Amino acid sequence: MPAIDHLGATTRSSPLWSADKVTVIFVLGGPGAGKGTQCAKLVADYGFKHLSAGDLLREEQDRPGSEFGEMIKTYIKEGTIVPMEVTVQLLENAMKATMEQDNKHMFLIDGFPRKLDQAHAFERSVVPSKFTLFFDCPEDVMQERLLNRGKTSGRADDNAESIKKRFKTFVETSMPVVNEFEAQGKVVKVTATKSPDEVYNDVKAKIKERGVEPIKITFVQMQE
Repeated sequence: MPAIDHLGATTRSSPLWSADKVTVIFVLGGPGAGKGTQCAKLVADYGFKHLSAGDLLREEQDRPGSEFGEMIKTYIKEGTIVPMEVTVQLLENAMKATMEQDNKHMFLIDGFPRKLDQAHAFERSVVPSKFTLFFDCPEDVMQERLLNRGKTSGRADDNAESIKKRFKTFVETSMPVVNEFEAQGKVVKVTATKSPDEVYNDVKAKIKERGVEPIKITFVQMQE
């Protein structure tokens, strides 16, 4: 993804794109709720571009010469939230690159916004979201999933101490985002304790109610 060369996104007072030209669905849920798994299924069936805020931050953290790398590393290790100017700029850059390279204008933004100021800044300066897909899952289920993932993921934050911090951060900072969007009628809530396929069936049914349909693949029969 393109590196950050400046942090100008959040200084705009009007959106870069309109919601009828660019579709953004925020995907939220506690750590281990299964957001990535469900996003992969949605990408395959609906043609979305999946952007993970966490993955973009980790890429920037590891990019040689990044002036934000050490700062991002510290925030991730502590389970706290990277300043919104950095995250919003990374997302905007990734969206621009996707539009230019793949001509895609439908985005699932996974793990964002994690705070109300991020939500307000993104919708004010980048594009208003269509709705937020929220995966509701108890902490004990999420913790078991994360600890299992930590055995193979190599991620520095898949350990018991970081997980506890991440849960606390999610409840204190991200749930107000869900609550505000819910009050606006912009949340699709899915219970995420079932198997991935059962959860996905619920997702498909609920987003269909919001006018989101799978892409239709047309097979053209060649004449002999």
